[in-house]
Amino acid sequence: MNKELIVNVTPTDLTIALCEDKVLVELGKEQCQTGFAVGDIYLGKVHKIMPGLNAAFVNIGHEKDAFIHFLDLGAQFPSLDKLVSSQQPGKRGCRVDTMKFEPAVEKNKKIGDYLQVGQQIMVQIAKEAISTKGPRLTADISLAGRNVVLVPFSSKVYLSQKIRSADEKRRLKRIAAEVLPKNFGVIIRTAAMQAKDEDVEQDIRTQIERWKKTVTAIKKNTAPAQLMSEMNRANTIIRDSLSEDFSQIVVNDEAMFEEIRSYIRQIQPEKEKIVKLYRGTVPIFDNFDISKQIKSQFAKYVSLRRGAYLIIEQTEAMNVIDVNSGNRTKAEENQEQTAMDVNLAAAKEIARQLRLRDLGGIVIIDFIDLHKAQNRQTLYNEMVQLMAGDKAKHTVLPLTKFGLMQITRQRVRPIAIENVSDVCPTCYGSGRVEPTVLLDKKIENQISFLTEDRKQKYIKLVVSPYVAAFLKKGLISLHRRWSWKYKVKIDVVADQSVGMIEVHYHDKKDNDLIEK
Repeated sequence: MNKELIVNVTPTDLTIALCEDKVLVELGKEQCQTGFAVGDIYLGKVHKIMPGLNAAFVNIGHEKDAFIHFLDLGAQFPSLDKLVSSQQPGKRGCRVDTMKFEPAVEKNKKIGDYLQVGQQIMVQIAKEAISTKGPRLTADISLAGRNVVLVPFSSKVYLSQKIRSADEKRRLKRIAAEVLPKNFGVIIRTAAMQAKDEDVEQDIRTQIERWKKTVTAIKKNTAPAQLMSEMNRANTIIRDSLSEDFSQIVVNDEAMFEEIRSYIRQIQPEKEKIVKLYRGTVPIFDNFDISKQIKSQFAKYVSLRRGAYLIIEQTEAMNVIDVNSGNRTKAEENQEQTAMDVNLAAAKEIARQLRLRDLGGIVIIDFIDLHKAQNRQTLYNEMVQLMAGDKAKHTVLPLTKFGLMQITRQRVRPIAIENVSDVCPTCYGSGRVEPTVLLDKKIENQISFLTEDRKQKYIKLVVSPYVAAFLKKGLISLHRRWSWKYKVKIDVVADQSVGMIEVHYHDKKDNDLIEK
């Protein structure tokens, strides 16, 4: 399998597309400089205790208070609280490797027994803010590296269930035992199987240093404050997914290119050459056919082969997927086999769609009815196997007697694209647009305003491919004539995501010159 990571950086956000054999399978989006990402560690202040929910709301600086449940405090929360208190001004700080642990959290107690309003606590974001909800927190802190996950206030070494070799288990446990300080545990990830001894050792030491810096930051800050920031989403995907299957990582921003290349140089130097800087004039997602896939794959209707299709409905309570055979002929003799073929093709696409759209919660799938128990079991086994590559926690249940399959899937980040149907930016939902015959005059008026009133020397026109072709047509094209007339450099860039007669005016840094 050939994997590619395409990273599109704009002044406002970062979009990451993961492709397998040129097919889009994951799409992640994060706002630049907004913070509050999964894995970030904060010094928060308890704002409100909710006895009925056995939970608390914590101020970590987000516009909405974050939420922490009693079960998310972690068994060693009293020891963590003692560490945080010892770092306050005027107190003698203690260290995890030398401190004596406090009694563990008792399961039959309430959150009010451990938290009080105004108390400062160290917390980690377990789930980003989604819709109207603030971030979800945990006080069971862990620091993830490529090969290991460091767990303070623990003395255990856990291994990934995918590591089955007894010799490999002994090797990795030996490395951890030699490097780990007292009162630190570790979870050894699957990636460590291919790693050298020194790489695993270095990864553990790196996470220990990150922990020390996090604790030191408590002394310098007052809640709410960020103590440690997780790496950006692009590097997180690289950390968790980088393998021999990766053929290239393409970035359209020089600063991000250097950051990613530097990170890969640390974890897998031989892979540094696969990181490439994109310098093309066509938008990077258009160049790699990502834009078209986003438009087609995030729609309500998703086409399958031979006329079959899916209907995907997203509601507040659950997500519903209906499998339809479409125009496949009803004259086929073996209707059971036809239904089975469609269902298997649908299962493959559904597994991809869940990952691509990052659908969470309850997913109900209405497959085409199968009458044979053996076929129903085969479909269930296939769905389980297809979902095995999904890193999100999930559960797949067998088909019910009504032909429905239920999947529960955890979602920790906001969906990348919630809806591809927006209000038309040209007609604003009225169904009427300006006459196209006046479009060139409208563009020229804006160019005149930008050059004569604002003294712009460079203008980038971002338009649909149709308008771009119109502006570039002929030896002495329209955009060249404007350049000569107004003494300004004009570039015309075709972007498939732009409306039919929509026009954006950008400067060299891709900032909008005209506010919408």
